[in-house]
Amino acid sequence: MTGGTPARLARGYPWALLALLVLAQICYPLTGGPTRARLTVATVVLGYLLSVGHALASRGPRTAVTLVAVATGGGFAIEALGVATGFPFGSYDYSGQLGPKLAGVPLIIPLAWTWMAWPAWLVATRLTTGPPIRTPGTGHNGLLGGASAGRTARPPAGTAARWRWPGRIAVATVGLAAWDLFLDPQMVAEGHWVWREATPALPGLPGVPISNYLGWLLFAVLVMAALRPLAGPAVAVTDARDHPMYALYLWTYGSSVLAHAVFLDLPASALWGAAGMGVVAVPLAVTLRRSRRARDSATGTPRTPVDVAA
Repeated sequence: MTGGTPARLARGYPWALLALLVLAQICYPLTGGPTRARLTVATVVLGYLLSVGHALASRGPRTAVTLVAVATGGGFAIEALGVATGFPFGSYDYSGQLGPKLAGVPLIIPLAWTWMAWPAWLVATRLTTGPPIRTPGTGHNGLLGGASAGRTARPPAGTAARWRWPGRIAVATVGLAAWDLFLDPQMVAEGHWVWREATPALPGLPGVPISNYLGWLLFAVLVMAALRPLAGPAVAVTDARDHPMYALYLWTYGSSVLAHAVFLDLPASALWGAAGMGVVAVPLAVTLRRSRRARDSATGTPRTPVDVAA
């Protein structure tokens, strides 16, 4: 095996899992009943493996362990608290459609928190810092090559630097919590969980109390506030290794809007989710587009009609 083979495998791993996840989500509206429930579980597992695997390959064991401890462990703890006490989401119960439970929580649920927490953090990091600066020895594209390969460096920004961390936490919190504007209405419609008291609710979204979204914001800010101190400096920068996570976030946004509006008969959640998650997804798309144009302009490379997550 050549020396470059592990790096190529690591580089291809997130894209391969992302392709499988996209395929599973395309199949979702085409199925129903137990098949759709099993596909839901499979999609969450794929997303979990994608995010944790990317964290491990791009940032190393410390980051991956931190992500699992904070998002998976913390996700289970807050869900168990929610089921037992009604805090912080409201009073709800899970059905038996999502597989085995522990303390009333399907084991798949904490994996879903982790699946989207990691791309939300990386997207926020990308949006709250300047363009990546390639350091020597990163290779031709700075893609996955171990915990230190492709690491970016940015000069200190004075006053702006003091606000960068709280700003990043805020963007990452919204990036994760806004996903639930799609997720909860969809899962409630499928009967995967039910709220005992679903009022007050957002206009057009009956069956899901506003307290649920506030609970998401609370847990999301706790996750994002803990991630950087526990995972270390490796998660404070982004580079070309993170393209699959950007693509995951943008795919989740675009496909959710389309699915809710066209296939799942959930037009209100399509609008709420498009507005809420769009606060982060739209600036990300614009930022990546501008970055690609600037790079092409600097190198004299002509732009192609299809511009994949630059």
